This record gives sequence, structure tokens and C-alpha cells, in this order.
Amino acid sequence: MDNVDVVALGESMVTFLPSRPGRLADVPSFDRAIGGAESNVACVLAAAGHSARWVGRVGADGFGDHLVERIAGYGVDVSFVHRDAARPTGVYFRTAGDRGTGAHEVAYYRAGSAASAMSVANVDRAAVRAGRILHLSGITAALSEACRTLLHTLTAPRPGRPVLSFDVNHRPALWRTAEGPLVLLDLARRADLVFVGEDEAEEAWGITGGPEAIGRALPEPGVLVVKQGGRGATAFERHTTGPETDGARPLRRSPAVTFEPAPHVDVVATTGAGDAFAAGFLSGTLRGLPLGTRLRYGHLFAAAALTTPGDLATPPARDHADRLSALDHGAWGRLRLAPGWTQAERANEEANTP
Repeated sequence: MDNVDVVALGESMVTFLPSRPGRLADVPSFDRAIGGAESNVACVLAAAGHSARWVGRVGADGFGDHLVERIAGYGVDVSFVHRDAARPTGVYFRTAGDRGTGAHEVAYYRAGSAASAMSVANVDRAAVRAGRILHLSGITAALSEACRTLLHTLTAPRPGRPVLSFDVNHRPALWRTAEGPLVLLDLARRADLVFVGEDEAEEAWGITGGPEAIGRALPEPGVLVVKQGGRGATAFERHTTGPETDGARPLRRSPAVTFEPAPHVDVVATTGAGDAFAAGFLSGTLRGLPLGTRLRYGHLFAAAALTTPGDLATPPARDHADRLSALDHGAWGRLRLAPGWTQAERANEEANTP
């Protein structure tokens, strides 16, 4: 199996974005786009110059065609996406307002979707494990019992397992049982790299007391990234002190702790920002960058998503991201990113190219 930098497994859906602000009942028309936590990460990483594969399951319908074609258009390998003739591709509609506001509405039509039928029996595990990093999220675990079994199988300790990246992505509305938070906690403890929001750790697990309390509750991952919204993000990095034997976790030293504030961003929409942050951090991880620089990469990729209305945005060019992430503390604190900032930099570079 050809190796790639990152493999992302999960559901992707066709997204319908409103043509104007207002209630779903009042919006007269919608623009079609694509969305899905794991495929978003794969698309952003591919746009950033990494090799990426998305593994999923879509219906044998026009929406499935659209998803596969659009994701492939970003340069993502979609050769292991299965088409399901018996189940539809999931879709969802949302209002223009951001999540977290009382006016925000989302209408999901994903129950019984093709993605919910993903299982140990029908997913090519060799293709999934062929990446340097395997990226998963808690959304997949909420889709069905078969999906939960698949994630537990993929996260089981085994020789040669790729670096396992897990974004908690707690979505209470998707869980039909009360055990959702415990499932997510178990998956996070089995991962090597975990992304979790400070707010969702409190909502899912009742953890208060900030990043330090979350770090104490999740000592197992080698790297734990706690996202703190507009304030920034804190990362805990634990280094192995002993060999792994009999499938047991290696011992860890006290973690190195790094906080990086987020730059000032003129926000258009928050949808997709968490996925973009994960993609930026993974991009820095693949390049072996220092922990603080990886956090800044996450912030910059998230800023690209925050300044566009859809789920996906073109990340900053690598040279541009390198220059910004190398700013001293004062200059980083004065950085302000507005809509179009990534395109403006590309235009300047093209204008200055002989």
C-alpha cells in the first residue's frame, strides 16, 4: 500500500449554505458546498502540499458524485471511498449565523446515511493505516454502533500503528445514548495526539479548571491540544521514558506545556475553523516543527477558515505561514487577519515574480 502523509476517515456531507441571513424557514435559496470534519482536514492538508487520503462511504447518487469530485479536486486520494447503492449521501442545511448564537440553526439529514454503515468488514484497513498519521474524530463514533466498533479497532494498540490523531468533536445532538462522552474519553485516551476544546471538555466530561485540569484528566496522549477559542491554545507534550511492552502504554514524564495566543481575526464564520486548526497543527507536525510553531500554524490555518463563509478555505502558502509563525511575541500579538488575507499574499508574491 502506497504511503501518504495523512489518512482521514469519516463522513463527508453536502452542505447547503443560505443565500442570505435569516431563519431556515425564511431563506429562499441555498448554495451547495461540502463539509465533513475529517475530509476537511484532508482537503486543507492537500492544499498545503501534503499527500492526503480520505476514506469514507457515500451513496451511489449525485450528491456522492459531487463530494468525491470536489474532495479529489483538492488533490486528496479518494480511491478508497466506497459507494453504497442502498443508502444515501448525508446532507445538511444551516443558517448564516455562527454556532453558539441563539439564531443559529442546523438541519441534518444523515440518519441511515451511507457513512453510518462504515464497519470493520467494509473498510480497507490497510489503506487506512498507510499514512504517517491517521486522523479520526468523535463524530464518526456517534454515527452507529458499527462505526464505534471500527474506531475502537483502529485505535487499538498494535505494532506499526500510525500516529493516531483524534479530534474529540463532541456533538451531543448526534448521540442517541448517554454513553457518548465516555466513548469519546476512551477514544481520546487511546490516541497519540488529541484535539479538544476547553468548552467541549466541560460539556462532555464536566472538567472545569482550564487546560491544566484537562491535561490531568487525559495523561495518556503524547500530545494534547486544548483549544481556547479566541484566546489561543495550550499544548501538552509528554515524552516516553520507557519501552512499550505487552501492549501497555509507555511511561510519560511531566509534560512540556506551551501556550500560543490566537491572532486577531475579523471573523466571517466559525464553521470549519476547528478542522482547519487541526490541519495546521498536523502540517507542522509532519514537518517536525517546534510545538509552539505547530500551534501558530493551527491558528493561521484556522484564521483562513474564519475569514471565509464556507467550511473550507485555502490555507496560507507555506512561505507565508513560516514568516508569520516566526514573528516575535510582540509582532504576533499585533497581527490582525481580515477576509482575503491569504489571497492578498499570493497576489503580492505573483506580482513580484519576474
